[in-house]
Amino acid sequence: MSANITKLVVMLEMQNAMNTKVHEQWFSQGFEWYRAIWVECAEMLDHYGWKWWKKQTPDTEQVILELVDIFHFGLSLRIDGETSFEELAKQLETELASPKQAEDFKQTLEHLAASAVADKAFNAAAFAGCMQQIGMSLDDLYRGYVGKNTLNFFRQDHGYKEGTYIKVWDEKEDNEHLVEIVKSLDTEHPDFAKQVYTGLKARYPA
Repeated sequence: MSANITKLVVMLEMQNAMNTKVHEQWFSQGFEWYRAIWVECAEMLDHYGWKWWKKQTPDTEQVILELVDIFHFGLSLRIDGETSFEELAKQLETELASPKQAEDFKQTLEHLAASAVADKAFNAAAFAGCMQQIGMSLDDLYRGYVGKNTLNFFRQDHGYKEGTYIKVWDEKEDNEHLVEIVKSLDTEHPDFAKQVYTGLKARYPA
C-alpha cells in the first residue's frame, strides 16, 4: 500500500470506531452525514469571509479545522459496512489526486456543498480542490484528522456525554492543547494516535 492509502485506511478505521462508539450499527441508521457536510461548508464560509460590504481576512487555521470536520462526515458517508477500507481508501486516493476547482475557494466550496445537498454525496474531488486552494496537503489533513478524532475519543472517555468534561484548563481550550501536542509528535509514527491520547491525558486535570 502507498503511504497515502495507508493514511486513508487509518482514518477510515478511526472514523468507523468513533461512529460505532456512538451507535453500534451506525451505518444502517441512515444518519444524514450529507447535511452535516453542507452545514459545515456554510460555517466555513464565515471563517473564510464572503461579505463584500465589509473588510474580512480569511482565518486559514479555522478553515483547515472545518475541512477536517467535513472529512469526518465524508468518510462516514463512504463507509457502507460492506466495502473494505482498503478499497474505499483507493477510491478516495484517486478522487483526491484529481482536485476540481472553481474560480476561487468560495465557489469550490459551493461545489462541495451542492453535491451534499443535491446528491447527498461527498464530493472528494471538490474537497481536494478546497484543500489545494487553502494550501493544505494530505499530510496536513491526516495530522488534523487523527488529532481531532483522538480528541473526540478523549472527550467521550472523560465525561463529555454526561456533562462533566472540562473543556478549558490552564487557560486554554482542549483544541489548543491538541494543536501543541500534535506539533510535538512525529505523524509518521505508527502509534501517532495513541501518543496524542497519552499527551492529552498527561495534560488533563486529574
